[in-house]
Amino acid sequence: MKIKINGQTRMAAVVANPIQYSLSPFIHNLAFEETGENGAYLAWEVAERDLIQVLHNIRALNMYGINLSMPYKSIAMWFPENLSERAKLIGAINTIVNKNGKLTGHNTDGIGFFKSLEEEDFFPNGKTVTIIGGGAAAIAIIAEAALQKTRKINVFARKSESYLPLEKKLQTLSSLTAVEIELFDLQRQDKLQEALDQSNLFINATSVGMDGQSMPISVEHTAKPELLVVDVIYKSLKTPFIKWAESQNLKAKNGLGMLIYQAAESFKLWTGKSMPIELIKKELSEKLYEKS
Repeated sequence: MKIKINGQTRMAAVVANPIQYSLSPFIHNLAFEETGENGAYLAWEVAERDLIQVLHNIRALNMYGINLSMPYKSIAMWFPENLSERAKLIGAINTIVNKNGKLTGHNTDGIGFFKSLEEEDFFPNGKTVTIIGGGAAAIAIIAEAALQKTRKINVFARKSESYLPLEKKLQTLSSLTAVEIELFDLQRQDKLQEALDQSNLFINATSVGMDGQSMPISVEHTAKPELLVVDVIYKSLKTPFIKWAESQNLKAKNGLGMLIYQAAESFKLWTGKSMPIELIKKELSEKLYEKS
């Protein structure tokens, strides 16, 4: 069923800078079409000086709301009247929902990540998670893992000027959720191996590997057979990190599931409807990987 834009069509958009390669319009417009929802979804590349005007347009244009990507996930979280508990815990939003002029900020990244792992029958409760990275995606995943009561979360990050702020953020998350979260220097290869030996889930939440060559860890690391490995990068079907996992006969996933499921959470918040996950996954896989 093709949706025709008319006087009742409502709009949603993703706001970021840059934005030209976003897959969100493809995902959401296909979802609008398949569910019969009279909506349209655009991508807006917005300079920071214009952000506040764009946010005011959510109400002025009676939009469903917007998605936010870099660099606005933290900057824009002060605009909505309300924040979900997840958004407060993470300290960033990727979705604003407009309900009768009242705006609420949400963060669907972490819940989308773990929803995607349900396909592998993986649930974080009581498990040990090891994650590389301390950026926005990593924090969302760490916060959600803590909310879902993992046993322990090991975080590995490079020593840089962001290391101490990350340490403080993780201490706060640990205190608020009563889950043990420990930060290590990524250069400590002995500590990483020790963490892998105890982990059920191993995540690369950095952009290392997007070039198709770089590895976030040494290829000499080993892991137990039941370890699930996930790379949040989705533009490659098999990153070097995933190839490392498969060389050890480990089950491995890229970030396509996280991309779709976080979008599905936003779509449900806006429309009350379930996104057709399997169809979108099939169409998006063909779009991204047909030449792989």
